[in-house]
Amino acid sequence: MADAADSGSSEYGSANPWLIAVLVSVATFMEVLDTTIANVALRYIAGGLAVSSDEASWVVTTYLVANSIVLAASGWLAQMFGRRNFFLACIALFTVSSFLCGIAWNLQALLIFRVMQGLAGGGMTPVAQSILAAAFPPAKRGQGFALYGIAVVVAPVVGPTLGGWLSDNWSWHWCFLMNVPVGIISLALIFFIIPSSPERRAARRAMWSNGPRFDLIGFLLVATFLGALEVVLDRGQIDDWFNSPFIVAFAALSAIALLLFIPWELTREEPLIDLKMLTGRQFGTCFVIMLVTGALLIATTQVLPQLLQERYNYTATWAGLAISPGGIVTMCMMVVVGRLGFVQPRYLITAGACIAAVAMIDLWRMTPDVDFWFFAWSRVILGVGLPLIFIPITAASYDGIPASRTDQASALINLARNFGGSIGVSLSQTMLAQREQFHQSRLIEHIGTWNPVYNDTLARVQDYLKTRSATGSVSGSSVAVIGQILQGQAVLLAYIDVFVMLAVLAGLMIPLALSLRTVTRGGSAPVH
Repeated sequence: MADAADSGSSEYGSANPWLIAVLVSVATFMEVLDTTIANVALRYIAGGLAVSSDEASWVVTTYLVANSIVLAASGWLAQMFGRRNFFLACIALFTVSSFLCGIAWNLQALLIFRVMQGLAGGGMTPVAQSILAAAFPPAKRGQGFALYGIAVVVAPVVGPTLGGWLSDNWSWHWCFLMNVPVGIISLALIFFIIPSSPERRAARRAMWSNGPRFDLIGFLLVATFLGALEVVLDRGQIDDWFNSPFIVAFAALSAIALLLFIPWELTREEPLIDLKMLTGRQFGTCFVIMLVTGALLIATTQVLPQLLQERYNYTATWAGLAISPGGIVTMCMMVVVGRLGFVQPRYLITAGACIAAVAMIDLWRMTPDVDFWFFAWSRVILGVGLPLIFIPITAASYDGIPASRTDQASALINLARNFGGSIGVSLSQTMLAQREQFHQSRLIEHIGTWNPVYNDTLARVQDYLKTRSATGSVSGSSVAVIGQILQGQAVLLAYIDVFVMLAVLAGLMIPLALSLRTVTRGGSAPVH
């Protein structure tokens, strides 16, 4: 069978690859948007369904768990049923489940429908990437991945803004119902415009004639590992990590599944996931860089709006708007980076990692009285750096990968991005809670009548409150005001510590990027 991807031709014949890129990117945008849009609507969901905030948070957890589980099997399903057919099935299920989420009558129903939505969404993203890799010759993949990158990188940024606006002005139901018309239109256009690949049809017939071989045990093991790990990462901080028997049980379950999964897959003739791909220098390094990129993208997208709402009293809508300029810059940079195919990926990734680190370092200057544009400009800087990482690493990850393993490569790279995001959020929230306690305990050490700075501040606060008190007794109120100021400072210092950690993560990508080999253009390189 001819290897279309390697020969420079498109697997989809005369179909316009740019039109294919637009269609699959729109569908992917819709799916990735749902990973963050529900976060800001949780309190509205809790109120609307009469449940606690902790119970409502399972709306996010169930989606992420289902999403991660199906990622493991997406490569095999795409091979057996065809990328186009599987992609269409995922869009159809995602659209139907989005409608059902929007009309959910209680929390139990909403969680079931979110699982369905996560299963569909988990299959869409890696298959979309595989379709693009097959539609464009290697020399032009960077330009094709630019459109895909807009969907994957910008959607998490738009999610909090759109989710906040819909929840504030309409209803949380529209966070899900808005997917329905987009899904229906995408389904129709992809069905009529993207043809079925003749080469893939022949390969599928050969696979079916030999009998479909699905590594069921491998799937159950990796699904258990990924699903349990996602629960640990998403619920760890909420349930006090390993002080919770629930978290301990899921962590043990995840570890046991992983220990059984690795030797099982390494001894299979047709493994569900080819773990040997991760041992190659090129693909393994790309996997780790994408893991860190996902952590940076999702962690900053969640932490910044949270900071603005908690410390600066922004509404959900305004908190989302503060990171929106970065989304606009990201879209523009995706187009620019897509045309930089003549520059080796390792140099682009290095530049992007440096810029991302600068964006995090810039946030160390944060004070209680910074304005909207301080955060907006920081996000703009990050919006310049992320495309320099995302597009080159996506293109570099396919270098040397034969067409028969493209689906697995897509699944693993998307798995890295998804779990990188979960790890980044989990680390950020854990560090935030711990460092807030640390800074509060250190600041309290300076509170006492022996400290002249404290006495001067207390006197100023008392004088201020006396002008606004009818009774003249302000001693208790003044101490309470100082306590609030101290608490606010502890929170601010904890957020700065989080940004220090994210800057270090960005810096770790630099030596990894420089270790990548030179990418061959217009052909296939040997797999190392």
